[in-house]
Amino acid sequence: MIHLTEHAATHISNYLKNRGKGEGIRLGVKTSGCSGLAYVLEFVDDIDTHDQMFEQFGVKVFVDPKSLVYLDGMEMDYVKNGLNEGFEFNNPNKKGECGCGESFTV
Repeated sequence: MIHLTEHAATHISNYLKNRGKGEGIRLGVKTSGCSGLAYVLEFVDDIDTHDQMFEQFGVKVFVDPKSLVYLDGMEMDYVKNGLNEGFEFNNPNKKGECGCGESFTV
């Protein structure tokens, strides 16, 4: 299961409203960076029947089966720290990450 905080759901919902279309977002992983895996976010206009769907606070998050292995149990938050803001991924499967925080390993 993927958990969204209310802040993350509000941020995603606002983006979808401003965009004017979309079923939700797709969360996945790709091979990247010095630690091996990186998170990928994209808008979903067409639902893939193979994706697992999680809905919280009225926002749908779609995850492909291969990525779900790495993301199951993760909490996705949206945080603001001073001038910086963005999504924060609290992934219980993560064993380490690179120094810049862009990629992780399981």
